[in-house]
Amino acid sequence: MASLVVSLAGMDRPGLVNSLSVRIAAMGGSWLESRLAHLAGVFAGIVLVRVADEQAEALAASLAALSGEGLTVQVLPGAAPAPPAREMTFELVGNDRPGIVREVTETLRGLGANIEEFSSHIQSAPFTGAEMFRALIRLGLPAGLSIHDVRAALESLTAEFMVDITEPEAV
Repeated sequence: MASLVVSLAGMDRPGLVNSLSVRIAAMGGSWLESRLAHLAGVFAGIVLVRVADEQAEALAASLAALSGEGLTVQVLPGAAPAPPAREMTFELVGNDRPGIVREVTETLRGLGANIEEFSSHIQSAPFTGAEMFRALIRLGLPAGLSIHDVRAALESLTAEFMVDITEPEAV
């Protein structure tokens, strides 16, 4: 079986997800995992699909044909899963400002941490209405890097950051 990672973006309208799912099902593919969102009138996302090896090229071509419906679609072959890393998940909250994502990601890169999932949004602070940046981030940690080190590095960016760590579940 082949794993395909499908990325897509286009002006939002009803039926976009159905157009994708119909083509995947027609080739006998399984929709395994996805992250889909509506952002500023654009619908964008990624989908992990598993399909029989002999159907992979035909499915990629079928999905690429969605460009005629106003979607930009890219299909990449999935790779074998990497060995599991130690993981940590945390929520980061602070006053919004230009460059905040760059500062956070540069700090994490400098620590050797791998961003496995990153979700963010802006919200109004209670009482003041100030714009607050909020991110939920899941990391793979290299050997020797502690959760404490990650927290300290992120909190050193500004005194205004709150870093709330979700402890890994016991296995």
